[in-house]
Amino acid sequence: MAAKVIHFEVVGKDGGALQKFYSEVFDWKLDTNNPGGYGRVAPEAGLAGGIGATPDGSAGHVTFYVQTEDPKATLAKVERLGGKVVMPLTEIAPETTIALFADPEGHIIGLM
Repeated sequence: MAAKVIHFEVVGKDGGALQKFYSEVFDWKLDTNNPGGYGRVAPEAGLAGGIGATPDGSAGHVTFYVQTEDPKATLAKVERLGGKVVMPLTEIAPETTIALFADPEGHIIGLM
């Protein structure tokens, strides 16, 4: 079975302004009740997502996350096919592990 896109993320220098922009443009309800103020997009918007500030204050990015059965094997395949691991597998919650990679042209994609 093909891997599915399950999450999107928009992050930038001013997370609050981005949250305001996207919530007003698309009428999305954001849950920012968490330590970093990361705006979780409510499920009724369709695909799960988040909007916030970059941890390091950089310009940010828009990316999507793909769910795979074996993220370690997927990252090995990424490297074998000319991509580069940008962030290794990282546990962000007990049930959630993510990683980031760049495709051969530098586009950042997430695994979840």
